[in-house]
Amino acid sequence: MSDLNAILEPGMLVTHPDKPDWGVGQVQSNIGGRITVNFRESGKVVIDGSRVILIPYHA
Repeated sequence: MSDLNAILEPGMLVTHPDKPDWGVGQVQSNIGGRITVNFRESGKVVIDGSRVILIPYHA
């Protein structure tokens, strides 16, 4: 898992670098490199943190 993904905690807002149409998502959990995010436009998605580095969102 990337060090950037390791800092993600429940409640944090993120975007997916390859899926901007998913909108902003809220981290639900980050366990063993599997990050569950609830995206506004795509719903709940489980992301493999070793393959995708999520981008923290700042409003």
